[in-house]
Amino acid sequence: MKCEKLEVWKISARLSAEVYKGLSQCKDFGFRDQITRSCLSIPRIIEAYPEDKPYSSYLIYGQDEVDVLHVVVAYDENCGTVFIITVYRPELKYFESDLKTRRKNDRT
Repeated sequence: MKCEKLEVWKISARLSAEVYKGLSQCKDFGFRDQITRSCLSIPRIIEAYPEDKPYSSYLIYGQDEVDVLHVVVAYDENCGTVFIITVYRPELKYFESDLKTRRKNDRT
């Protein structure tokens, strides 16, 4: 099965495109470009929080040629708006070496 047919891939690609659009007004060009490259190169939802209010939120893994970033977004399905909550570089004390899998002993 092609990944493009998977619903999670469709959501991830749509969220990544919305992150790109949402950063269009960002004045910190280096920051904006790094997040854009990371989110668009290998977008992958690694955690979903459907119970979050007022909108479901997602932890997106992004990687470019230099760095790995995690982007937490909330998604309003009614109007298709993505809200960027936070962006950070994952740390090995919280994630396994793949930087996608949360360590079992991490309760945050």
